[in-house]
Amino acid sequence: MTLAEPDRRLVRLFAACVLGEWDEVRTLRRSAPAGEPDRRWREAILMVHVFAGFPRGVETYDVLAACGGLGELDPDETTEPASGGAELFERIYADASDDVRGLLLRHNPMFGRWVLDHAYGRVLCRTGLAADRRELLACAALAVLGQDRQLASHARGAVRCGATPDEVAAVVTSLTDRMSPDRAESARAIVQRFARA
Repeated sequence: MTLAEPDRRLVRLFAACVLGEWDEVRTLRRSAPAGEPDRRWREAILMVHVFAGFPRGVETYDVLAACGGLGELDPDETTEPASGGAELFERIYADASDDVRGLLLRHNPMFGRWVLDHAYGRVLCRTGLAADRRELLACAALAVLGQDRQLASHARGAVRCGATPDEVAAVVTSLTDRMSPDRAESARAIVQRFARA
């Protein structure tokens, strides 16, 4: 199975935002079909700062606002998630959850808590975009950024959350024009190994 076209557009949009490739962001926004941007787009854009920092998130919103925006917010989009971050973390990392949590907390407990409480507890567990689609976006960001260890973890996590191995592989394939040939080959090899494990 390959990525459905709306998922492919979302993957490309997310990677372009994370990389700060504003011409690509503008092109994708201006060519969005009827019905897009939608809640899924808005949820993806909320994730940008987790992978690329707040300055990149701010710029993403400004660029998209200048070329048509992201549509009207649903009433529940401004509500904090009640919970679910810990459960999502466990689902993604499975038997390695304790090790990953320890790694995050080891160097500076504040950093670990920020990742666990903010990234997982406030952003990634939100409704409006299914966990498997969020994990595919994580794979997109990590592939184009060259974060191989995290790409391996999130390739497994995407499958654990319900994406197919072929969908994870299709994320990398859809972004080869955004990576050097060596980077793309490395990302393909990681996904081949870890999304099928």
